[in-house]
Amino acid sequence: MRTSVVAVAALALGLTACGSGTDSGKGGGKDDTLVVGATAVPAGEVLTYVRDHLAAEAGLKLEIKEFTDYVLPNTALQEGELDANLYQNQPYLDDFNQSRGTDLVPVVKPYLPPMGVYSHKAHKVTELADGATVAVPNDTTNEGRALKLLAAGGVIGLRAGAGADASPADVTANPRHLRFRELEAAQLPRSLDDVDAAVINNNYAQDAGLSPAKDAILLESAKGNPYANLLAVRRGNEDDPRVRKLAALLVSPEVRTFIQDKYHGSVLPVTGG
Repeated sequence: MRTSVVAVAALALGLTACGSGTDSGKGGGKDDTLVVGATAVPAGEVLTYVRDHLAAEAGLKLEIKEFTDYVLPNTALQEGELDANLYQNQPYLDDFNQSRGTDLVPVVKPYLPPMGVYSHKAHKVTELADGATVAVPNDTTNEGRALKLLAAGGVIGLRAGAGADASPADVTANPRHLRFRELEAAQLPRSLDDVDAAVINNNYAQDAGLSPAKDAILLESAKGNPYANLLAVRRGNEDDPRVRKLAALLVSPEVRTFIQDKYHGSVLPVTGG
């Protein structure tokens, strides 16, 4: 482990020797500490592994701040309370920047947390009853992602060209007459006793004790999936040496092995970041 971590750190420093971000050192940390916001699972766990096992040898001081929603980690990053965050995917970041006027950019994409459909009443999505109620996230990109997953499972059809912002209005085929209940993403696991199925983001599923690989009745495929989680920073800070060190560690063999051993297919490392 030690040899590869040192090599990763050297590579990160070599890539950034000629410059650093405009706001380097101005985040929420003390001295040269890199402060990173994250949801608890899996981002917080991955970052904790990096902090406890890899960061010191790579010359990185890492502080982790956990959040329970999807909005505050980005607003805190934009306002300089964080130096980086890890929890979101590119479609969500694009939508957030456009709707909130923020200027956040991706650095590296270390893993994919696949979204899944969960149910206490059906073992397959094709077993959902006629008129079943399916809860979906109420934010634009996660709702679109949920509907695309249901379409991939063959239970609905979407309008040709429906993009990341697909909504129930884009459903063109609904042979089971599914009814959609839009809820805040964090509330979806608690809705399972009140609905026939729920499409739940990976982190909230795992927070609730669900195993995506075992419990989901339909799970996203990694192939061609645009929803890998990314390390994000304010524009101009992409080449902060601390950020580059963390980015390199997040796609290191050690982190890949940690993800594979801990999550057993519920979170998937992304080759090459």
